[in-house]
Amino acid sequence: MRHRSRGIALGPAIAGVFALSGPLAMSAVLPGAEPSPPAPLATPLAREASPPAPEALASPLELPGVSIRLRVPAGQMSGDPVRVRAWIERSARIVSAFYGSFPVRQLTLVVHIGDGERIGGGTTFGEPAPLIRVGIGRAVSREALQSDWVLVHEMIHLALPDVGEEHAWLSEGLATYVEGIARAQAHDRTPEDVFAEDVRSMPRGLPQPGDQGLDHTHTWGRTYWGGALFCLLADLQIRRETQQRRGLQDALRAILQASGGLTASWPIERVLSVGDAATGTHVLEQLYAQMRDRPVLTDLPALWRELGVVPVGDGVRLIDSAPLAATREAILRPRSASAR
Repeated sequence: MRHRSRGIALGPAIAGVFALSGPLAMSAVLPGAEPSPPAPLATPLAREASPPAPEALASPLELPGVSIRLRVPAGQMSGDPVRVRAWIERSARIVSAFYGSFPVRQLTLVVHIGDGERIGGGTTFGEPAPLIRVGIGRAVSREALQSDWVLVHEMIHLALPDVGEEHAWLSEGLATYVEGIARAQAHDRTPEDVFAEDVRSMPRGLPQPGDQGLDHTHTWGRTYWGGALFCLLADLQIRRETQQRRGLQDALRAILQASGGLTASWPIERVLSVGDAATGTHVLEQLYAQMRDRPVLTDLPALWRELGVVPVGDGVRLIDSAPLAATREAILRPRSASAR
């Protein structure tokens, strides 16, 4: 079911962020050159997995609420293999804390070993059963594993129903946005680090000439960072309308609880409706109605000023006296678990 947009009436603090007055603080796209995207964050998620190649089966990793069945090639890792299990456990606990529980009860995790010292891309599958594939270098360090974002990103995919390729901006953008917040809530990243990445990367999600809205513009920047920007704007507006009582995190927990995550296929309208019901607003439905079919530009420098995020070199300084500083802090504040 599609819902007619009624606009989002922004309060003075958020309305001042953008160059327009009236509903939704955005404007039509301005001329400009399209940025050259870097390598993708991760392989796009999928729902149907081809049979995995023969691999040695490691003992399952039993964590609260989830049993993770590991498939790791035997004899291909250098160093202590315990560090790999610690990396998986850390990632699962971060995602569990954000959603109140891990998105699925059972997960198969296939680790492919290659050359080098880094962590490669990942792919997440919902059918025929939850499965994640991720690649790592055989000489990967403990430090690289402890600071990794890839596996957290892939595990977040498990919490959203399959909404189809047309709406990949929601699944990838949400995983991009939530990864930083979930890790900050778990004290695995600093707030400064999260917002420094947003300041550097979120401009890649802005519409460029020829853009036709999130549903019809499938560039790397619009898919990952355009979707992340949608999530940030929704989070801010939900918190404004509910006087900080609710945020996007509440909507995402409700969507997971109602759907079971990636193992289900839902139309995007149902996903957004369930999320809105959980917050007692219409923010997600209204924002989608305004951004789905047309280019909309956000004044990001003004938004950072309102949030108290001041770029300094490659990093940022956070200003607690800024109009939306309390909202910024609330987004990154750890939440208690909720039963599923």
